[in-house]
Amino acid sequence: MIVRTTEEITGTERDVAGPGWRSKRIVLGGDKVGFSFHETTIEAGTVHRFHYQNHVEAVWLVEGEGSLLDLDNETEYPLGPGSMYLLNGHERHQVTARTQLRMLCVFNPPVTGREVHDENGVYPLIIEEDAASV
Repeated sequence: MIVRTTEEITGTERDVAGPGWRSKRIVLGGDKVGFSFHETTIEAGTVHRFHYQNHVEAVWLVEGEGSLLDLDNETEYPLGPGSMYLLNGHERHQVTARTQLRMLCVFNPPVTGREVHDENGVYPLIIEEDAASV
């Protein structure tokens, strides 16, 4: 049984941030449950492009307002509390946060550590200092 709180993850190697976003990696590949589970916040007024070539991702928005743009077909979807989106075709997408977004994200296959992604869709891209700990 695994029991964790986001408070105990804050400030550890499971607390990953970049310009305009922060992700608390609650469950990782090393937990050996077949998926990873993250709480991610995206700052208000920011726009982020993503492409997870190597993962299926399900996202449930629990707080905030924004939009999701499918970059392949230019379809835009409103996001609000209770919205869910599933990226099952490795879609290139853009998230725009009108207010701070807080979302719960599940990745399969699981993320293993402090990975970041690049805009070519290579994910995970392990940060070198963490590669030995994975």
